Amino acid sequence: MIYIKDELNIHDTKVEVLVGILNICALVGSLLAGRTSDYIGRRYTIVVSCIIFMLGSILMGYGPNYGVLMAGRCTAGIGVGFALMIAPVYSAEVSSPSSRGFLTSLPELGISIGILLGYISNVVFGKLTLKLGWRLMLGVAAIPSLFLIFAILKMPESPRWLVMQGRLGEAKRILLKVSNSKEEAEARLRDIKIAAGIDEFCTDEIVKLDPETKSHGEGVWRELLVRPTKAVRYILIAAIGIHFFEHAVGIEAVVLYSPRIFKKAGVTNREKLLLATVGVGLTKFTFVLISTFLVDRVGRRRLLLVSTSGIVVALASLATCLTIVEHHQGQKLLWALSLSIVSTYIFVAFFNIGLAPITWVYSSEIFPLRLRAQGYSLGVAMNRLMNATISMTFLTLYEAITIGGAFFLFAGISVVALLFFYFLFPETKGRSLEDMEELFSKGIRARHQGVEIQARSKV
Repeated sequence: MIYIKDELNIHDTKVEVLVGILNICALVGSLLAGRTSDYIGRRYTIVVSCIIFMLGSILMGYGPNYGVLMAGRCTAGIGVGFALMIAPVYSAEVSSPSSRGFLTSLPELGISIGILLGYISNVVFGKLTLKLGWRLMLGVAAIPSLFLIFAILKMPESPRWLVMQGRLGEAKRILLKVSNSKEEAEARLRDIKIAAGIDEFCTDEIVKLDPETKSHGEGVWRELLVRPTKAVRYILIAAIGIHFFEHAVGIEAVVLYSPRIFKKAGVTNREKLLLATVGVGLTKFTFVLISTFLVDRVGRRRLLLVSTSGIVVALASLATCLTIVEHHQGQKLLWALSLSIVSTYIFVAFFNIGLAPITWVYSSEIFPLRLRAQGYSLGVAMNRLMNATISMTFLTLYEAITIGGAFFLFAGISVVALLFFYFLFPETKGRSLEDMEELFSKGIRARHQGVEIQARSKV
């Protein structure tokens, strides 16, 4: 953004639109991806996302003017929407219950690695000419997309999607490869068949399903939004709520505008600003990595509550320090400047050890099989909407109520998020995907079952 603004000579409003438009388009992409993945399968939906994102990256890397750059951001945004929806769903459906939290949080770890590599490559490409540097910063994203298109050939299809199509033989062979034992694979297949409305003792390789049983995603929106059961309504509130709060706490303001925050805190040299953002990326990566090993041990609920509590404290500290710095502009308050930077890193740490990965883990595992792809896509759509809202309004917000006031607002929203998670989120650790609807049918009372809820099945 620093370099684009310099070359194209655009003002802050255009910068905000350029940043946020990707997430508006990702909202559209995530809604399209739900039905697409029900129709062509989870695996090939990943291919679609890669192709779209690669085209967007090439357009951004070309970017001769603001219009083409916007077109590239929009195209890439649709690909992002596809990817954000399909990656956690695919991971959850392939995973064993004992390792589902770890494996489903890997997409968030991948995002963290991508952000860190983006910050590092920005430092490297920033040394090139103005015309070439920022274009390589954006265009280089086409490389991992191309790699994944070929890597997908070695990845299995989701066994749950195969069962929904009546392809039981293929589903069983894949489950034998991705389960910890033959007994676990058989138990998982049995549970999936029951959830899909197929006789659990059926041993046919291919089953011809009734149109009402075979699913390409027909009628799902009606079941989700028009006539949801009590359990589905509760699941939908939880999924949309956690995606709303993931960005409403202001993380996008830190990830995208950290150079401005550090500048307000007293770091003015451009190279030092870029290096400070590398610290943000490194902190994000480190704590997401830690969380992947904790989520199946500590549990989703406990980690989420600890994370959100830390976010409240860090944001309150950051807001206070930035307000003090702003009110003493003629003085060099080293302690306030230092604490602003430390609070930023603490916020990123607490966010990424809990709320960031658990948003994707939790919302991808709680929907019933028949509703998972399209129900999850609603959560991702809310996620992208809030991401776009924060990224497109933060500069305007902090100019209106000061940067300290903006972070006080985020701190207040974080308190609401903490209460929401405490009262509405039951523990899902250790439960099979087929057990989730029963868990949520108990409503808020499910929270009182404790954090160590065991699966009904023997798996």
